[in-house]
Amino acid sequence: MIKNTDKGLLVKIKIVPNSSKNGLVIEDGFIKVKVTAQPVENKANKALIEYLSKLFKLPKTSIEIVKGETSKEKTLFFSTADEEKKDFIISQLTK
Repeated sequence: MIKNTDKGLLVKIKIVPNSSKNGLVIEDGFIKVKVTAQPVENKANKALIEYLSKLFKLPKTSIEIVKGETSKEKTLFFSTADEEKKDFIISQLTK
């Protein structure tokens, strides 16, 4: 689920820690983000933000976990008012 707001995008994702490589998978209507980090001491969350930051060319400070800090299902907020950037992120998440 992707919700467009004035200040950015709210995106529901499912994280898959301990994967063989980082990647983005759209499966059964869910956005799954695979990260190589283990789900201990916040490592997977940090890896998630770092990976998405590189993928969408956004600063790490523009990506925030607003719900699901300790869960596999998370709601992320991408802070950007740039419509072109929002369109790019949406297009990548709905491939």
